[in-house]
Amino acid sequence: MLNDSEDTQASGLTRLTRPRPVKVIAVTGGKGGVGKTNVTANLGLALIARGREVMILDADLGLANVDVLLGLQPRFNLSHVINGECSLEDVIVTGPRGLQVVPAASGVRRMASLSGPEHSGIIHAFSELYHSLDVLLVDTAAGISESVLAFSHAAHHVVVVVCDEPASITDAYALIKVLNRDHGVRRFQILSNQTRTVGEGRELFGKIARVCERFLDVSLEFMGAVPHDDYVRRAIQEQAAVVEAYPACQASVAFKDLAARADKWPAPEGARGHVEFFIERLVRSGSDEVGELQ
Repeated sequence: MLNDSEDTQASGLTRLTRPRPVKVIAVTGGKGGVGKTNVTANLGLALIARGREVMILDADLGLANVDVLLGLQPRFNLSHVINGECSLEDVIVTGPRGLQVVPAASGVRRMASLSGPEHSGIIHAFSELYHSLDVLLVDTAAGISESVLAFSHAAHHVVVVVCDEPASITDAYALIKVLNRDHGVRRFQILSNQTRTVGEGRELFGKIARVCERFLDVSLEFMGAVPHDDYVRRAIQEQAAVVEAYPACQASVAFKDLAARADKWPAPEGARGHVEFFIERLVRSGSDEVGELQ
């Protein structure tokens, strides 16, 4: 039988070894070409610089490019997991600064048309990972496909990346509308990318906010803006993240500011009653809290 001191020590050890809840952030946008993957990679590395342990899921299942952007050469990807050839653990590769990446397939047509249960299976597979992890960033595909909606709904925070062009604004609104009306997502972070002036980012946010407030029951927050910066393109050509290759440039400074904001977003406190990432950790966390209160 443990005495009081030993019992306190054991409880503390249990809290330390218990897999902690993971903050899951979906980076999406509706339109292709707005810079979602670049945002995801740089945000991940900027969060690591703040002391967080980060993993990226490349959720553009049929046209993956996170590994290309970072110059990685994975042996396996999610198509091998779907085909039963390996586990999710087997496909994880390590990038710069210890960034963990779950690569998807490129040019595999079947991966772009998975069923709802198959998307749920990928999401549930993350409950089998017991990595020490603080943040999972989900880089979604373009559009409003089943995969985009499933992965965004399963996340705790949804970042919508927009550029100041009509198609980007229209597609961002369409994505927000579908996630809100069909999946009950109410909170969105708006990130203005490739802005040309200081005030352009907030003006762009205002355009989206006005139409959403008129027609939808949603809460939008302005996450910030990343300016147009030639160093971003140079870093992409070098297969590197700009925060690593050119840490002092304007875009890198902006990504660090975005990471500081995202770092303050709350971590999940329990399961929400639908399909979500790391659900077993959330259920266990909630039951452990109840047990400690008794």
